[in-house]
Amino acid sequence: MTRYVSEFRDPAIARRLCAEIKSLVTAPWVIMEVCGGQTHAIVRSGIDQALPPQVRLVHGPGCPVCVTPVEIIDQAIAIARRPEAILCSFGDMLRVPGSRQDLLAARAQGGELKIVYSPLEALQIARENPGRQVVFLAIGFETTAPGNAMAVSLAAREGLDNFSLLVCHVLVPPAMRALLGAPDNRVQGYLAAGHVCTVTGLADYEAISRDYRVPIVVTGLEPNDILEGLVMVLRQLEAGEHRVENQYQRSVRPAGNPLAWGMVEKVFAVRDQKWRGIGLLPASGLGLREEFAAFDAARKFEVAAITPEESPLCISGLVLRGIKRPDECPAFGAACRPEQPLGATMVSSEGACAAYFHYQRL
Repeated sequence: MTRYVSEFRDPAIARRLCAEIKSLVTAPWVIMEVCGGQTHAIVRSGIDQALPPQVRLVHGPGCPVCVTPVEIIDQAIAIARRPEAILCSFGDMLRVPGSRQDLLAARAQGGELKIVYSPLEALQIARENPGRQVVFLAIGFETTAPGNAMAVSLAAREGLDNFSLLVCHVLVPPAMRALLGAPDNRVQGYLAAGHVCTVTGLADYEAISRDYRVPIVVTGLEPNDILEGLVMVLRQLEAGEHRVENQYQRSVRPAGNPLAWGMVEKVFAVRDQKWRGIGLLPASGLGLREEFAAFDAARKFEVAAITPEESPLCISGLVLRGIKRPDECPAFGAACRPEQPLGATMVSSEGACAAYFHYQRL
């Protein structure tokens, strides 16, 4: 297995792919990767600096932590402060700024917050604490939705009325459509998130490619995955073609994972969803179906009416839409740093601003 992975990081293969990209390009092109993991791989390995100047990479809304709206953080903080509640969350949510503070500060002030690695771990905490209300902060793209759906399904089967989710699931294809349909759109081709497509398959992406006449290549997260994906996108752009191709065939099947997505559809229904820095996108999120409303923490704790506040200095919305790069923000590296972030893109492990800061694009 190690040998296999190393091939996707092999410098000789990378040099060959870079040379092929340079030989392909005859015109300027703007390509967006829709995955925060890909963004970090690009910046960490210097892919963007190795490309010819005609190829511009922009970073899309591919970080689920980054696009979680401020009000969800504020709601989570309000729940964590309740004496009957135990809030469970992945660790990467703790430093995401809310209106006035983050979850880490709320815990320091007495809120009970547990870091978990799976919603099933939060479910076990609910079993072990029948006198407390256990809430899991359920954020993410289609990738994390099956696990959260399974947790709710098990809680319903066991009659665990002290378990619930604070839900903020977002869907990638509606965001891609929104960006392509915007009047200031510059994106001409996409590198799609391979791990998302492992769950959902390719059908939604084929419709986007057809409707907007853009090439989309489903791509893995290793440096040579990304370079090969770029070669595939650029071949289509240079030939005036548009279709979906699958670079990440070792993981993605055209139909995705029907069993996992079937669990998602059992528990969740599509709804309009607000994205941090972008705004409300129609049919771009998942919410609990009415038959599972008892597991909706926003209803249970009546926190849905919280009004958020965002920093006026943060341009993360422009970064997430591919209009600006992190180093084009006046606050980047000055008023906004990992130890004092203005937006989630500076603290998330998949955030574009964090990638530029940590890998010295100052």
